[in-house]
Parts: sequence; C-alpha cells; structure tokens
Amino acid sequence: MFAQQKPVMRVYPDKGEQVIHKEIYGQFAEHLGRCIYGGIWVGEDSPIPNINGYRKDVFEALKALQVPVIRWPGGCFADEYHWMDGIGPREQRPKLVNTNWGGTVEDNSFGTHEFLNLCEMLGCEPYISGNVGSGTVEELAKWVEYMTSDAESEMTALRRKNGREKPWKVKYIGVGNESWGCGGNMTPEFYSDMYRRYQTYCRNYGENRLYKVASGASDYDYNWTEVLMKNAGRHMNGLSLHYYTVHRWDNKGSATQFAKEEYYRTLGKALEIEQVLKNHIAIMDKYDPRKRVGLLVDEWGTWWDEEPGTVRGHLYQQNTMRDAFVAALTLDVFHKYTDRVVMANIAQMVNVLQSMILTDDKGRMVLTPTYHVFRMYKVHQDATYLPFDLICEKKKVEENRTVPMISATASRDKNGVIHLSLSNVDADNSQEITVELAGLKGKKVTGEILMAANLTDHNTFESPNTVKPTAFNGAKIVGDGALTVNLPAKSIVTLEIK
Repeated sequence: MFAQQKPVMRVYPDKGEQVIHKEIYGQFAEHLGRCIYGGIWVGEDSPIPNINGYRKDVFEALKALQVPVIRWPGGCFADEYHWMDGIGPREQRPKLVNTNWGGTVEDNSFGTHEFLNLCEMLGCEPYISGNVGSGTVEELAKWVEYMTSDAESEMTALRRKNGREKPWKVKYIGVGNESWGCGGNMTPEFYSDMYRRYQTYCRNYGENRLYKVASGASDYDYNWTEVLMKNAGRHMNGLSLHYYTVHRWDNKGSATQFAKEEYYRTLGKALEIEQVLKNHIAIMDKYDPRKRVGLLVDEWGTWWDEEPGTVRGHLYQQNTMRDAFVAALTLDVFHKYTDRVVMANIAQMVNVLQSMILTDDKGRMVLTPTYHVFRMYKVHQDATYLPFDLICEKKKVEENRTVPMISATASRDKNGVIHLSLSNVDADNSQEITVELAGLKGKKVTGEILMAANLTDHNTFESPNTVKPTAFNGAKIVGDGALTVNLPAKSIVTLEIK
C-alpha cells in the first residue's frame, strides 16, 4: 500500500451536466450455450412456468432490472445468422448448427418475432446485430424492411402473414460484429468499405429512425478506430468497442477459485478500460470534434474458464463477489465519459460469461452478484452525473497497475434525489469515508449493501441467497455538508439522499 490516508469524497452537485445514458445498463443475449434456449426461451409447452414461451422467473427478474436495451442475436453468431430461418411457423423452421459455440443444433424457435416481442414486453430498445460476414446486402436490407416498414410490400406482407400487423420500433442496428475476427477477418480498410455499402441499404421506414453502429475495435486496436473514423465516420451514428477482463486467453483461470492477489489483479485489468476509452475517444475526437458519433461498449465483462462438467463452448461460468466488483467499478468508469459513451452491453444476460441470471432445466433460477449490482445501480439510469474528487489509499497490484481501495459514483435523478454508490475494494479492512456534499441538513439517508464473507462466495441453485443485498445503516449525516460512511471490507453500497 501507499501511505495510509483517510478517504474523502468531495461531490460537486452544481457542476453536474452530463446525463448517464440508461443504455449504459444494456444487456447482450447471444445464441450461445443456454442463454436463449433454456435461459430466456423454453416454449409455451414447457413444464417450466412461462409467459408466451419466455421463462416467467427470468422475465420478472429482467423486468425488475429496468433493462434499457438488449443486443441480439450475437456476437459471433450474428454473422452466420440468416434471419428468414427464424420466422414463420416454428415447427417448419430449419435447424442450424451453431458452429461458433459448441456445435449445438438449434431449432430456430427463437427468432425475430420472439426477440422483438420480448423487448416490447420488457419496455426496452432492441439492438439488432446484422449479418455482414456471411450475409448479403439484400438480406440485411430486407430484414430492416420486415421489422420496421408499414408499407405494402413483399416483406411487410410476409410479416403480417406471420402474425405481426404493425411494424416494431427498432432503433439500433449493428452493421456486422467483430469484423476484424469471427465476423469476417477483415482489415479495417476493407470493413470501412463494407460498412459504407451495407449501411446505405439500411433504410428508414415511416417514423422509424435507425441508429447505425459500425463494428469497432477490440481492446487496444487503436488503428481500427483510426481507419474507421477516417474512412466511414460520417456514415455512422455509433462505433462499438469490446473489452473483456481477461489476463491470459490461454489460461483464464477459475471463476470461483482464486487468491486475493488474483482478485486485485483482476480489478486492475478491469479499471484499465478507462485508459482504453480515453485513447479511443481521443481518436474519435480528432475526426468528430462535435461528438456526433457515439461509442458503444457493446461487449464487456469477465471471462473465466468454463465450469467443470459443463458443455465446452457454452461459456457457462459462475459469478462471485469479484465479478460484482468488476461490474461496479466498470460502471463507475462509464459514468465519467457519457459525452461519448452512449451504451454498454455486459456479456451476457443469462447463463453465459458474466451473466445476470443462471438457470437449470429443473426450473430453478439464481440471481448473481452482478445482477444485484445492476439492480442497486439502476437508480443512476438517466440521472445527471455529479463530478467529484476522491482521495483514498491505493494498492500496487502489478508493475504498471494500481487499484484505488475505494471506487465511487454520484448522480442526481429527475426528482432531485442524490444517489451515491461506493465500493470498498479492500478485501481485509473496513474504511470510513467522509463525503463532502453541500445541503445535507434536513436530509435522510438510506441504503443497501452487497457483501459476503469471502470474495469467492457465489450463489448456487442449492444456496441461491449466499450473496444478496441487505439494508445498510452505516451512513450518518454530520452537519450541513458532510456524511460519514462506514464501509465494511469487500462491500458495495448504494445510498439514497432525499
């Protein structure tokens, strides 16, 4: 540790200008493992309780999160997905082999109608990933028409025949996914031309206005962003970025068995997303100083080895307090860059990677520690970000990385209520932080805390409530402009001040 110092957070409520886009709390649902089939969709005839084929428990859990946007159908799957295989009578839809993820055979019973109807039921925006890798311009153009046009045409007649009279509202359209890799192994120069071509035929029908997203870089590939912004920036509304918290792709490590040093090292890697964002944003600013083009971190999160005994290629992993901290610290970073970062989509929603929810085929469901962070943080959606200074102890975790022992964020909602989220990253020591915030006299503070006995603690089907939020009473107003908060070791707290 560096020299010990008493932590202080100084909030500037009068300087808040940027709104924290609710889409930063977006989700990602790929046809991968048991994310769609068995996670979201079981079909109307399933013995598992469902609403029109959607798992009832999962649907209600997602509804409670106030999910703002869902990205679908991939991921790598998107660039091999042909949408017309997933429409029409389900018993007549062709089966397909998911060559990207485990060679699973899927029956296409979850397609365009099932996804867009789910988004309507949840009250969230759909984010469609279009097939550029193996699909044609015509195929993508007709998909947009099928979903969003109200005119008389072959595609709209087909939609009506399949049971949907009025078009859906579809705002976000991704033109390819990871085009540098599984989406076609393209060079940035080649993809720039492909993007310009494909997006041309993604038309606006009626009142629907598409927000076109180009397939952006992975992690530290700043040249990709440079070339795309230079060659195609004026043709896009958004540019994506993918960042996973992984140390070594050949040895990712266990999700549940790790030492304290690995925990700190993981948080150091997660926090490095801030410098990555700064570097990509600087390139975007050069070509787009008015910040017309949004940055969408539409895949992010932890990636561990698959759980022993699960299907290879299905990317099923458990979710501990370590993952909860990665979620909280990453969201804290996103809040700071909302002049450019307009959306983020954690990977993934159910049963895959850093998921919100785990399910089994017996009808059981588990809410993960990451789910609880998203629920505790949903108060920041569409709230005004409040800038602050934070002084706290730091820990050196690698030669070139340090991790602050406290992470924080602050916002004010439309009703004037202030929310503070504070994470005590220290695995061993509680900390008392003083929060300087004008106008606290006469206010009331309430809160929730997420913590566990061990960093490796997680929820299972047998013990689903090992890690769950409880009421927090460790905050106290001291005078007109200060708040003291006693943060237990390895805890995440959200406070409401009104």
